[in-house]
Amino acid sequence: MVYKTIHPVYAGPLAGQRILVVDDAEEDRILLSDFLLRHGARLYVARDGQDGYRKAQTVRPDLILMDIRMPVYDGLTSCRLLKANSSTRNIPLIFLSAAAATEEKITGLSAGAVDYITKPFDFEEVRLRLCVHLRTPLHSEPLPAATTPVTPGLHSGSNTFDMVLFQAARRLMLDKLDQPLSLNALAAAVGTNARRLSSAFKHCAGVTVFDFLREERMKEARRLLSESTLDIGAIALALGYSNTANFSTAFRERFGMPPSQFRR
Repeated sequence: MVYKTIHPVYAGPLAGQRILVVDDAEEDRILLSDFLLRHGARLYVARDGQDGYRKAQTVRPDLILMDIRMPVYDGLTSCRLLKANSSTRNIPLIFLSAAAATEEKITGLSAGAVDYITKPFDFEEVRLRLCVHLRTPLHSEPLPAATTPVTPGLHSGSNTFDMVLFQAARRLMLDKLDQPLSLNALAAAVGTNARRLSSAFKHCAGVTVFDFLREERMKEARRLLSESTLDIGAIALALGYSNTANFSTAFRERFGMPPSQFRR
């Protein structure tokens, strides 16, 4: 089934994008279809995994949204077939599922999906994740160049999508210095996987995710020691260290002196 694009209510980055929705649940299909059409997408619909696999070969959509638990082919089977087919393997596929268990997500990503969205949908999340994987702007109008933050030390040859992932992950890391995410959790939070995020950090910053986090922690430690009256134990906790001894060891390795001496 094909829905022609209607005049969009929101003229934005999804306009004109060919999106294939594969879901046997009629209510979910209707909700997604209405949302995507209102954003100007060109929509194609399939009701099971086999139909979705066939339509993907014919339509060659820009992105596929696919349920996991379906008749004929389930979503995992359809995804594996799509990724084994040279004509469809590069089409980004996002799984949709009511199953929120980590094991389910890992299985879906291992099958070749680029992302996993749990039901019931938050449509703003759906829109943002679609923009990331379609490599389209997150906003209808681009921000002026002068307002775009520049991070020192970034490699000038970094590609645009690497930079999107890097900047999104960097912001999240800085927001959660007191409770640092694992690599997998950080990658999931920005709509990618650990390998892809690690590659983005290598291309953009020339270091691993762990090394980048360690350096950001040390920068913040130096700032807090210089500009605040927090005791060293409080600073250690604010930076996600389990105890003062671990923080002091890391600080000494980076700056050649313990925090207490640096503060004098």
